Amino acid sequence: MQKPASYQRLPHVQDCDCSVCWSRREMAKPALSRSTPCVQCRPAYARPIRTLQMGCVGGTWKPLLSEWTVEPAFICEKHTPPERPAKWWSVAYQDSTSAPSEQFPF
Repeated sequence: MQKPASYQRLPHVQDCDCSVCWSRREMAKPALSRSTPCVQCRPAYARPIRTLQMGCVGGTWKPLLSEWTVEPAFICEKHTPPERPAKWWSVAYQDSTSAPSEQFPF
């Protein structure tokens, strides 16, 4: 079944309520997710405290050696990833009464 050429690719009205227009409106909204940075979260950064040596590079004076201070990152409780067991964690269990065997020699 083919649609008439006059119907295809017609512009939608401003307040259209179809699923295509609804999807476009929803996708345009900003996403509030765990990855969205908040006011409390702060990235790590480094900044120079003082310049120790300058040099002429390409006709302009630039710092060649500086002392730096490093500010560590801070991640709030909401954005801290959950604790997960280590990859090497094993399901095998041996209590104090069991004896080692060939299957579980530890």
